[in-house]
Amino acid sequence: MSLFQKIGEGLRKTRDRLGSGLASLFQKGRTPTFYADLEDLLLSSDVGPAQSSLLIADLKEWEKTADLSDQSAPLLFLEERIASFFPLDPPKWTEQPDQTPIILLMVGVNGVGKTTTSGKLAYYFKNRGKTVILGAADTFRAAAVQQLRLWGEKLDIPVVHQKEGADPGAVAFDTVKAAIARKIDVAIIDTAGRLQTKHNLMAELGKVYGLIKRELGDSPFESLIVLDATLGQNTMSQIEHFQKVIPLTGMILTKLDGTSKGGIAVNLARKNRLPVRFIGVGEQKEDLLEFDPVLFAKALIRPNPPIGEE
Repeated sequence: MSLFQKIGEGLRKTRDRLGSGLASLFQKGRTPTFYADLEDLLLSSDVGPAQSSLLIADLKEWEKTADLSDQSAPLLFLEERIASFFPLDPPKWTEQPDQTPIILLMVGVNGVGKTTTSGKLAYYFKNRGKTVILGAADTFRAAAVQQLRLWGEKLDIPVVHQKEGADPGAVAFDTVKAAIARKIDVAIIDTAGRLQTKHNLMAELGKVYGLIKRELGDSPFESLIVLDATLGQNTMSQIEHFQKVIPLTGMILTKLDGTSKGGIAVNLARKNRLPVRFIGVGEQKEDLLEFDPVLFAKALIRPNPPIGEE
């Protein structure tokens, strides 16, 4: 399966709603309710009011000079515009920095799949020839530590951990020190889920970030917020609150295969000017995919991605 096919399959529920709906709508031509129907389709897929209005305004402007004899042209235009909504800040690990390790700090609220995503990320990097270490800084849940240790055993990579209730900052610090000492390429630190309204836990996360940053200096460092795509608009406030505590560098959207509102990725990225780094489209370790805005927009808009298309 190509990456496009994997993304398309993962977005099947959204594509069935949005892609099929768009294809049907554009086939009918410009009826009196066309633009209102188009807005309803975009909103129903959680593209968001601001982004939906902008897409429609851009489409109207484009149509003034476009050749509309090709029925696919407007959909291709929407694909290109949606792809352009995503910030293109390259992830730190693509820069091949001289300083190692690259640190990935995983943050987010309870239940979004941070620990599982941390394990899948470890697989992703190891599968690409990188050495990896995991840090179990979710010390509130013994199950989280055990889950990460199982990932470590499965992938044959080390996991830094302490007893339940230990200082998460100490675990993060030990993980960074171990990664530096062993010249490991990527260190992934899993933190406890915390509600954005719990000020003491958010302050603790700020301390964890500060400890890592102080130890790393100018070395590459990503703070990735993990978001459950099935929660839709409720994820907006999560980003805002976490951004107040630590500087986020990217998002990972999980459970996109479980929602028909995959347009939330467009809304989150454009509103927050924050790149999407990975998307989760299934339960298997291979189902965490590096994000490609062009392929994502195609998979979102096209009702049936052609077999074999890249």
